[in-house]
Amino acid sequence: MTKKIASAVLFVMVLSPAMAQPIVTDSTSRSTTDSTSNSTTTVKSPPPTAVAPAVTVINSDVCAVGVSGAAQTQILGISFGATMTDKNCERLKLARSMYDMGMKVAAVATLCQDERVFTAMMNAGTPCPVDGKIGEQAKTIWENNPERIPQKVKSKD
Repeated sequence: MTKKIASAVLFVMVLSPAMAQPIVTDSTSRSTTDSTSNSTTTVKSPPPTAVAPAVTVINSDVCAVGVSGAAQTQILGISFGATMTDKNCERLKLARSMYDMGMKVAAVATLCQDERVFTAMMNAGTPCPVDGKIGEQAKTIWENNPERIPQKVKSKD
């Protein structure tokens, strides 16, 4: 009998929350807010920008190099672009062209306009051609006219 009572109490305890009715409460509230705001908006412009132009040399067989730059302050911006000629590159191209056309002495004479090549040729015992003369005749002309020997020239570009 105790088991039946315990079973019945347990049965009621399990089912009673499932069958219970929820408590519903209705509530209404109202709120009114008044606010005043003062604000200031400052629009700042983006920083000024000077852009260096792109200087390109399209043909790769040109002895020129593109150079560009730019500077900017809060008030003034400036930019520039230019090309610079590489004289040694031109000398090499001219000598190569003359050599390819069979003018070997003229090609060597063109290269000898560079003081480094001139010195190397003299040190090797093969003086640079001058006035159509080569070998010992050219060496004699160079020794008698030292003012004609190529000097290191600073680039004007």
